[in-house]
Amino acid sequence: MEKKDFKQQFVAYLLLVLGSALFAVGDVMFVNPYLMAPGGTYGLSNVLNTVWPWKIAFYAICMDIPLLIIGTLILGPKFGVKTIVSTVLIFLFTLLLESIWGYNPVIHDGAIVASPIEGRNMVEILNNGGWFEPDYFLNTVVAGLIYGVAIGLIFRSGATSGGSDIISMILHKYTKISLGTLVLIVDSCITLTTFIAFGDIRLPIYSIILIFIESKVIDLVVEGTKSYKTAFIVTDKLDEVKEYILNDMHRGGTCITGEGLYNGTERKMIYVTMERADFVKLRSNLRRLDPAAFVNVIESSEIMGKGFKALPVEE
Repeated sequence: MEKKDFKQQFVAYLLLVLGSALFAVGDVMFVNPYLMAPGGTYGLSNVLNTVWPWKIAFYAICMDIPLLIIGTLILGPKFGVKTIVSTVLIFLFTLLLESIWGYNPVIHDGAIVASPIEGRNMVEILNNGGWFEPDYFLNTVVAGLIYGVAIGLIFRSGATSGGSDIISMILHKYTKISLGTLVLIVDSCITLTTFIAFGDIRLPIYSIILIFIESKVIDLVVEGTKSYKTAFIVTDKLDEVKEYILNDMHRGGTCITGEGLYNGTERKMIYVTMERADFVKLRSNLRRLDPAAFVNVIESSEIMGKGFKALPVEE
């Protein structure tokens, strides 16, 4: 059991390192050169880095550390060791990459002339005679994919994103507005700073597209490609339906006894969760098993327990 726990922790920290490195790649090589700010402390750091040239990593860590401290004081110790490790790793990878690579874009048409002033980003390069022809849409798609995979790996490792999300958590505590709404508001405000700083309406629009792509990829990385259905089947042919689920589908389920609302008669209901392919089989056979069955089907984003995804290991 100890070996199994060690292996799980090793894989978790490996995912954490890979995710942190990928995040730095996405930010320094794709997001920053195109002056985008897709939310978070690193999004705001990209804007500050362009307006007042200083390392992105320095700006971000100066925000992340106080936010972690304030969040811990107000919300309690919700931020585990992995979140702190992730914060440090992203800082180190970002600092290393921007020191070695600089702020040149990967995706572009045309030549990039290096700035005579070391450490300047693309705005100053352009002002000093350099140029490149941007491909905003392709860069946004690639950046969204990289960000999504990076943050998805960090989430799978058991860490949280921290950063500006802590602001949303604090506001949620006092305003009772939903956390999802507050995250959207905070990230949108950060995104809009690109328009305020650079006066180009395309920048916040592309940043929002990036966030949308990122969110879809995060779901794919964290939850995988499998799709699950949960079915509530009210039937008078309980034995026939149960037999089919157990013997033909090789699935378990739960029988629930209830009372019909209309006439008060006792009814049996089967609660069963399955993969999409199994649900297609069940649906096509239910009419044969019980033409009068009533079925309510729900999309299930995550299923944990025996026969599905293992329950997470407590740290």
